This record gives sequence, structure tokens and C-alpha cells, in this order.
Amino acid sequence: MTAMSSRVSSSAAPRVFPPTRWSLVLAATQRPSPESAAALEALCRAYWYPLYAYVRRCGQSPPDAQDLTQEFFSRLLAKNWLDAADREKGRLRTFLITALKNFMSNEWRRAAAQRRGGGQTHAPFDTAFAETRYAADRHALAPDATFDQQWALTLLDLTVNRLRAEFAAAGRPADFETLKPCLLAERGALDYAAVAQQLGANEGAARVAVHRLRKRFREIYREEITQTLAAGADVDAELRHLAAALDGQ
Repeated sequence: MTAMSSRVSSSAAPRVFPPTRWSLVLAATQRPSPESAAALEALCRAYWYPLYAYVRRCGQSPPDAQDLTQEFFSRLLAKNWLDAADREKGRLRTFLITALKNFMSNEWRRAAAQRRGGGQTHAPFDTAFAETRYAADRHALAPDATFDQQWALTLLDLTVNRLRAEFAAAGRPADFETLKPCLLAERGALDYAAVAQQLGANEGAARVAVHRLRKRFREIYREEITQTLAAGADVDAELRHLAAALDGQ
């Protein structure tokens, strides 16, 4: 086996473990502190888009959806709503969408007079990206189905980013970019010879690298889902639910 093929087929990378999503929720309640603000921002970065897509699907314009979603995240902390979040009670997915619905029903009108130019600190997100992504979604799903589908896609994005970080930590960022298309390809459609050529390895080593990549992807995706559930929850049931959401069912 060549040095290159040995490198490709060796145990992939140092594992990069983020804080669990529920630990971020707990940290966000420890206010006032820089850690609280940082935790809230991390939650916003991870999960704002499914909430934004839900608001848009409810008929809000892009500017109002932007304001509403930002105001919601700000009030999660300002109004102590995160204190009601409890991992023992259920899914983070359910907590956030329920809190958003309550906000839209009970708080949004009262906040409307203050939301523009009110000097409040908003959780930052890329609204141009949000609208590009929303426009690319051609499935006219109901708001709740849209939220679940985008939640699943967000978990997939978080999984890919963690996998990319593991390869980067191992000094192999280029290998990840080469192997990444293999995550979505049907097994019979994989061109291992082409992958091997790009990796500078033999075909056997390329097959091992693809197998390990896909296996690690499944492991991380399961971890990301587990982090959003109550302790002891049925992870497989949530996997099935999110798979159906991705299919638009």
C-alpha cells in the first residue's frame, strides 16, 4: 500500500465534539453573562433558518419575517423563555416551534411598535442567504411541514460541517471536498476509480475512505439528533420522522 493510500484508509480524524444543544440552552439561561449571550448566538446560528422558513410560509414578507425571527431569538433570553426549556420534557425542535407560535400569537403585535429602530440587540443571521434558500425551495408545504423539513436539512448541514472540521483537524481538508459528493451518491453510482485518482490513492483505499466517510456521517447525524431530544428518547423514531420530513411527507 502506498503512503497516500495508507493515509486515506487510516482512521479518519480527531473527533470534533460541539457542546450539546441542550447544554447551550442551559448556558443561555445563566444570565447576565458573556457565556449566556454566546450560547444564545450559537443556538440562533444553528437553528434560525427552520424558524424563519416557518414564518415565511405563514405568509409574512421577507422584512417582517426577518424582524419577527430576530425578535423571537432576542426575547428567548430577555423574557426568560428558555427557563421553560427542559431536556427531560421533550424535543428541542418542539420547544422552539411551540415558543415561536406562542410569540407570533401573543407577543408579535405588542413588539411590532418597537421592533424597527428600537435599539434592541438582535441575534445575527444572513437574511440574503435565507431568502436565496427559501426561494430555492419549490415545495409548497404547510408551515409545520416546512419547519420539520428545514429542521432536518439544518441537522444535515451541521453534520456536514462537523465532518468537514474533523478532516480539517486531521490536515485533510482537500480529501473531504473530494469525498463529499459520495455522501449523496447511490452506492452503485460511485466512480471509485475517479475518486481514487483525485485522492492519489489506489481504488481499494478509495473504497475504504468512502465507506468510512459515510459511516462517520451517519454517526454524527445520529449524535446531532440525539442532542435535540430528551434523555432516553426514541432516536430511531425521530430519525424516521425527519426522513419523512425530508421526503415532504
